Amino acid sequence: MTDALVWHRLQFAFTIVFHYLFPQLTMGLAALIALMKITAAVTKDERWAAAARFWIRVFAVNFAFGVVTGIPMEMQFGTNWSRFTGFAGAVIGHSLGMESLFAFFLESVFLGMLVFGEKKLGPRRHLAVSLLLWLGTWASGFFIVTVNAFMQHPRGHVVRADGTLAMGDFVAYMTNPWALAELAHVLSASLVTASFVVSSVGAYYTLLGRHREHAPLFLRIGVRVGVAASLLVAFPTGDHQAKLVAEHQPVALAAMEGRFETERAAGITLIGQPNVRARRLDNPVVVPAMLSFLAYGTFHSDVRGLAEFPERDWPTNIELLYYSFHLMAGIGTIQIALMAAAAAFELRRRLDRARPLLWALLLAAPLPYIATTAGWLTAELGRQPWLIFGVFRTADGASPRVHSGDALFTLIGFAGIYAVLALLFVVLVGRIVGRGPSAEAEEASHG
Repeated sequence: MTDALVWHRLQFAFTIVFHYLFPQLTMGLAALIALMKITAAVTKDERWAAAARFWIRVFAVNFAFGVVTGIPMEMQFGTNWSRFTGFAGAVIGHSLGMESLFAFFLESVFLGMLVFGEKKLGPRRHLAVSLLLWLGTWASGFFIVTVNAFMQHPRGHVVRADGTLAMGDFVAYMTNPWALAELAHVLSASLVTASFVVSSVGAYYTLLGRHREHAPLFLRIGVRVGVAASLLVAFPTGDHQAKLVAEHQPVALAAMEGRFETERAAGITLIGQPNVRARRLDNPVVVPAMLSFLAYGTFHSDVRGLAEFPERDWPTNIELLYYSFHLMAGIGTIQIALMAAAAAFELRRRLDRARPLLWALLLAAPLPYIATTAGWLTAELGRQPWLIFGVFRTADGASPRVHSGDALFTLIGFAGIYAVLALLFVVLVGRIVGRGPSAEAEEASHG
């Protein structure tokens, strides 16, 4: 069963990483589309309306692929993780059901109205629909985050006589402090993803000298929202979530920093290689006392090392956890620096002539996807070896009748299907980008 557990975890990790490539853009892009619609209504500038129509088409494709790739994850709760579902389904099923019934269906309805109803609804109602779509995407994110937050920091549950969990306090479950902090961090990161994508397309058009009326708008909104969101991801949202990890999952914090011994005034590691066998961090480059300050608010606080915890409670892959955390933090720093530089040029109306910076924005589009993937790996690897931290172990949650061969076979199937989906997504979005926002403006003027 141990071998099967590895394949169950790998299959779920693969499907959820691929799936989350789409919702992170959906949540952020919904906000930027609403901002474009608001700007168009206030300024009466048709260029902003055409820009919104262009990104609505990208949103629609991205949303559809998010829905398709999300279905297997729901199924895996019953196939690969049936014992976990039997143990905690009466708790997590509430927010999963709410996400499907309320947020998802509302998103679908509003998206249909946004794509096909502009002429019938009129400008004001169409703007209202864009705001409702924005609300729906963020509500969907909230319902999903509450499930993950319960697994990280369980609240609101009671234990039945048979040992399974039931909902005890719905308000406590939905207002879990971990969920609220995680939601703020996730939504800020989604804005970063959308801002980089919008800026990248704007830079692409500018470098080619195409769509000169709309490319500056993409750069303007992408860079301005991007610099603010990149800062928010780091502080206060990322900082607050790190403090929660330090308070409630100190063993995860120790593993994230490759720290094996407890230390007062602990430094934060910039570079190093965790050596689990020797229980040390090789070749570290450290900023003194900074980890104590970031984790606990004072430079003289003790930061507990892994040696203080039973080895059976250590995260199961310390090396991958360590590198995921540092990759996320490193890319986050690069994102702040790049968006700050672009914003400085954009505010002086010189960004369109700064070709090296435009190339950097164009090529940086994958960065937030890598950072968010590393961030989720950090969160999920840090929670191990628990499915519900401190309550239910991962090894106890897998389905006993789905063996390693079954999990591997379906994993290979998912990999093939997702490869086809990825190619199709690139083709569809490539066509939209190839047509450009000018085509949207022409269609509106002839409509």
